[in-house]
Amino acid sequence: MSAMRDRLTDALYGAGWSTVKKLPAPVAAALGQRIADTAWRRRGKGVLRLEANLARVVPDATPQRLAELSRAGMRSYMRYWMESFRLPTWSEEQVRRAVDIKDIDRLTDTLAAGRGVVLALPHLANWDLAGVWATRALGVPFTTVAERLEPESLYDRFVAYRESLGMEVIPHTGGSAFGALARRLRSGGLVCLVADRDLSASGVEVDFFGERARMPAGPALLAQQTGALLLAATLWYDDASTMRGQIHPPVDVPASGTRAEKTAVMTQALADAFAGGIAEHPEDWHMLQRLWLADLETPGGPA
Repeated sequence: MSAMRDRLTDALYGAGWSTVKKLPAPVAAALGQRIADTAWRRRGKGVLRLEANLARVVPDATPQRLAELSRAGMRSYMRYWMESFRLPTWSEEQVRRAVDIKDIDRLTDTLAAGRGVVLALPHLANWDLAGVWATRALGVPFTTVAERLEPESLYDRFVAYRESLGMEVIPHTGGSAFGALARRLRSGGLVCLVADRDLSASGVEVDFFGERARMPAGPALLAQQTGALLLAATLWYDDASTMRGQIHPPVDVPASGTRAEKTAVMTQALADAFAGGIAEHPEDWHMLQRLWLADLETPGGPA
């Protein structure tokens, strides 16, 4: 049964990449919205978890407001998938028109000076589109990591897809991945990491919307070890055709403290930047899994 489920999952994603990218943009957008609304009405685990997460982000929201946010959130999530399936067919001009990032000079000026940059993002809007914009519109190549997915064939699809968009993808395999990223940064390169959820034992505890959560230590550790600049970025959908973004002020390495203490301070700074962007655009935060420690410690309930 497990092998059959894996084959079905891989086939469904394969159909998405092969079929959706051929659809006219309005048709793909309408299809994504219908899928999102159907999933929202079914009230599955992902939708329930999204609402539970949004309740932390918007604590004064009424049940009706939370339902509206979760519906908008599912539409935003499906927009991410529909765009991602279609990205390989987009021209450079389409990519340029689709993205507008404030304070991008914080990133480009640093790279131009020969210093590496670690760019950390939460699961907001479409980080794949932002990556394509960086490679095609800015001409800035970058390296990222990919979590191992099941089945292996699905993981291979994701890696091949992102590499076709100009990204260098390194498997998330612990120390070897860290070393490869560090080498890119020491040579003045850009490393982009989605960094608002870490369920491993090495995650750093942070205060996130008033409760404890765990986020990856990697961005802060890479900046400390390589001298790269650490930046947070947040993204959001502005209208039917544009994704906006903000590069936040640099997260400096503290002047004193142990490595663990410095990492904790820097990771909390990232969490604060993420929280600001998520609070402004909660409907674009695609967090359909458990995040806060209180939820992870509670048996049962939505995933």
